[in-house]
Amino acid sequence: MTVHRIKSYSAESGYVYQYCFAQSRPAERARAGAGTEYVFTVSRDRKHNFDLPVLLRQDAVEHWAASHGRPLDGTEQYAAVKMRLFSAFDEMDDLERDRLKVEVTPQNIDELLAALDIG
Repeated sequence: MTVHRIKSYSAESGYVYQYCFAQSRPAERARAGAGTEYVFTVSRDRKHNFDLPVLLRQDAVEHWAASHGRPLDGTEQYAAVKMRLFSAFDEMDDLERDRLKVEVTPQNIDELLAALDIG
């Protein structure tokens, strides 16, 4: 039996989200293309849980490697995903409805990783 560590995040919206990492899996979304989905189980009221997949798009990983001269390692990829999760908590009003819009893209990967001084 796998025990998941539940963590909390106090969002700018005022909600305190509880979340835990559930799994990662290869993904292909029609609109975004290939990548890896990192699935988190999320709750903002401690009563209702839902899965929130964060897509790390392959083109984002390739963009970062090309602009920085090295590939991201696995820990850095997970860090980008987690920073995107936190920004979704801060910015999105209805995460359950809009959960398929949470993506690490070529347009946001640099900003997400800059917050952690990864460059």
